[in-house]
Formats: sequence, C-alpha cells, structure tokens
Amino acid sequence: MLSLHQVTARFTGHLGRLDALDDVTFDVQRGEFVCLIGPSGCGKSTLLRLVAGLIPPAGGEIRLDGKAQQGPQRRVGLVFQQPTLLPWRTVAANVALPLELAGTPAGTPAGEIREHTAALLDLVGLRDFAKEHPSNLSGGMAQRVAIARALCQDPDVLLLDEPFGALDALTREYMAEELVRIWERSQRTVLMVTHNVSEAALLSDRVVVLSPRPGHVTDIVTVDLPRPRVPEMLTSEALQRVARTLRTALSRNNAQA
Repeated sequence: MLSLHQVTARFTGHLGRLDALDDVTFDVQRGEFVCLIGPSGCGKSTLLRLVAGLIPPAGGEIRLDGKAQQGPQRRVGLVFQQPTLLPWRTVAANVALPLELAGTPAGTPAGEIREHTAALLDLVGLRDFAKEHPSNLSGGMAQRVAIARALCQDPDVLLLDEPFGALDALTREYMAEELVRIWERSQRTVLMVTHNVSEAALLSDRVVVLSPRPGHVTDIVTVDLPRPRVPEMLTSEALQRVARTLRTALSRNNAQA
C-alpha cells in the first residue's frame, strides 16, 4: 500500500544544511496499523509530511499503490498533534470543510453531504455534538473531530502526528481505545507518530524505530498480540514485553548516537 525507498530529507537554515532523514526504507501493508517511534528531532513528523506530499524528499521515493507520491492528494489524510479546528464553525462544518475546499462533484445534494458528515461523527462518537463549536469540546473530543475531518475525503492512508500528545494520561488511554475502534471500523491504513512505547505496543501491528537525526530505520518490531486490544492490556506482561523490546531498541540508538 505504502512504500518508502531510501528516502532522505534535508533543510537549509541559518545554521546551514540540516539532514533530517537519511535512507529511510520500509513498507506498510493495506489495512495495517504502523507506529513510528524515535528520539525527539529524528524526523518522524517530517516523514509524515513527506508521505502526505506536503514537502518533497531530497532523495529516494515514496509510492502509494505503486504510484510515486508527487504532492497532496485526497487519498492521504493527516491529523496533527493539535486539532486545528476553526473556532467559528460548528463541529459538523469543521468535518465537512475538506469537501468544501476540494469541491464536491457537481450537483451533489447538500443532504448527501450532511449524511456523510453525520456518519463520520457517528463513527467517532460525536453525532450529538454536530451543532456545537470547538470551544465547547474537551481536548479528546476536539481530536476526534480532527480525525473525522481527515476521514471526510475517504482517504486510503491516515497519518497521525502524535495526536494524543497534549492529552492527560487517562484521556490518552481512552482516545487510544477509540482510535482502535475507529480503525477497525474504517479499515484504513494508519501510520502514526508517538513518543509513548506502551501506546505503540497497544495500537500497532508493527513499530518502526528511527535513529537520532538524521533519522533512519534501525528496527522494525512486530507486535504479535491478539486483537481486540484495550487499555487494560497496558499492564499485561505480554504488552510490557513488547514495550521493553522497543525501549531496548531506543536505548541502543541513543548509545550509538
């Protein structure tokens, strides 16, 4: 579904050239949930922006279903750490915004757009909040609206840039459970950045471990735990064993840096 081959990224600023990513190579299968972990500044968020087509790679190639990624497209949805909702629009209007910006097919009835938006709000458990404004939502609810907005254009790939980073621990666990539910129902391919190794173990089919900058793949850990998974599993020995493997991989990277 998604293939990265020898991808590099670099930027030029006041301090000269900054190499963010170097020779990143891995694949993501259709319907798979993959997490990216690595030390701060290793290029995880940059990698998501490359996959989203927001910035071009300095080298290498990114392919979606065998076709080179050459810019933003409706097949890829991106959710940032902050929900970035428009405060003057209702929840429903925020979710429908991508359809307005991209332009719906000529003659699409307004009722059909409303039905699509309502179905997405039902998916994320916020149908009753359609007419509310973002100021009336909790942090977790706002992030669920952002996820619904990213799904509005029916993307094949959903990119999540540490979407729960600003939430408290209990809300984060609840949102992780909600995300698994949404993923299982929507059957999207997910690539998610997180700094939380236990969260990565809970959510992922596989975890890609990046080195310190310039980031490159040092490990790919398969999470062989049965689904469905719930937050109560965070304290289980099986999940903690996976988390220890991930911590060891990160520690090895830091020792080699």
